[in-house]
Amino acid sequence: MTDPVSQRTDASKTNAASPELEWRDGDMPYSPAFGDHFYCQTDGRLECGHVFLAGNDLPARWKRQQKLLIGELGFGTGLNFCETWRQWRQDATSGSELHFMSFELYPMRAEEIDRALVHWPEIDSERQALVAHWPSDPQGLVSLALDANTRLSVVCGPALEGVGNAHAGFDAWYLDGFAPSRNADMWSLELMQTLCEKTVAGGTFATYAAAGFVRRNLQAAGFVVERRQGFAGKREMLCGVKPL
Repeated sequence: MTDPVSQRTDASKTNAASPELEWRDGDMPYSPAFGDHFYCQTDGRLECGHVFLAGNDLPARWKRQQKLLIGELGFGTGLNFCETWRQWRQDATSGSELHFMSFELYPMRAEEIDRALVHWPEIDSERQALVAHWPSDPQGLVSLALDANTRLSVVCGPALEGVGNAHAGFDAWYLDGFAPSRNADMWSLELMQTLCEKTVAGGTFATYAAAGFVRRNLQAAGFVVERRQGFAGKREMLCGVKPL
């Protein structure tokens, strides 16, 4: 599989020390540093389908598009990747290629990913493949060829630097950092502008976030923004498109 994006990353650069994780309600990871859970407490897998897959119209798009590059802010547990990979393998046309590139400041260890995702039997095979390939010391650019048609790239480090160094060509974005009130840098105007510059005309984004400053930053960056019904009773989410 040809890698559609090259990434300039110093793999020898050591990442900042990861903040400690807490585990709540059994196997739900929580970040004390950001005061937030890593995914929706109702059902993170279903939220991924509602917000990121449906919000980017991906099930329909990957039936007509042979190559797809999805970008993500905040890899976290890898839940969004695993659910996307599961649905893509079910529905994509023969010979299609998926490249999922995520930007993560504090990559988890394999055993933490495994513990966080074991809750969902629907993604057992994807979880097991991810954990089996995940490096013991993830840093720099983690590039995993998970099968002949699927590549996962995780850029470890600050999102603005990582997105800025990536070549353009992103078809869709999952904006999934910690809550804007707790992690404002992940939703800054500078990052949204950089992200939009790397997106193809007609490319899209989706996010669970609906804060006013997030919407305004996305609009100022160049996206046409739409409000939609949020997941599990949440009033709103945002999605949008880069004009042609």
